[in-house]
Amino acid sequence: MKVLIVDDERLARAELRRLLAAHPHVLIAGEASSAAEAAVQLAALQPDLLLLDVQMPGGSGFDLLAALDDAPEVIFTTAYDQYALQAFDANALDYLLKPIQPQRLASALERAAARLGAAVPPAALPRKLFIRDSERCWFVRLDDIAWFESEGNYSRVHFHGGQPLLARSLLQLEQRLDPQQFFRASRRHIVNLAHVRRVSHGEDGAVVLHLDGAAIEVSRRRAATLKNIGAI
Repeated sequence: MKVLIVDDERLARAELRRLLAAHPHVLIAGEASSAAEAAVQLAALQPDLLLLDVQMPGGSGFDLLAALDDAPEVIFTTAYDQYALQAFDANALDYLLKPIQPQRLASALERAAARLGAAVPPAALPRKLFIRDSERCWFVRLDDIAWFESEGNYSRVHFHGGQPLLARSLLQLEQRLDPQQFFRASRRHIVNLAHVRRVSHGEDGAVVLHLDGAAIEVSRRRAATLKNIGAI
């Protein structure tokens, strides 16, 4: 399991390295002292897990995650407990208060290994999104997202438990998503085909995809593509 340590304090990074030395299945891929440096390291190293400080100069841990196309698993490490609720709203693996206790770290690493072992993502495609909308945050598995809806340069993400805005356009999302799973139904919608409950045809011949809570009409130009991928 490849880990990237992100903390602006050198001594805190050294302490995490010391604690992680007791876990032979953990490979420390690198470390970063800021959100900007971490973004570069993430792109280069592709770690499985972030040990991420929350409050750092130049950008918080939440700011870093919100800027990523594909968020890895995260264990927050911080001296401030006021961020705990926000971290768990984001579905973080754990939230460890400094000074970090070895047993708490061991339990968090076990959960990380279990979650990563269950995930078999397609190569080079994102596994989940980190979404920050106002003061709330979510980690959302792509499989759990039913559809995306365009709102200008943003996209409304529809999944069980929330409909937050994501700071990505539909075009940006389309370029990163698996086209066999996520279908660009129209100028305004991308649909997760796994969430389509049935397909109907309107009186004018339009194709309509029915999901839980929505009926999305496929544009005429896209209907032929839908047939080609075997969805109808």
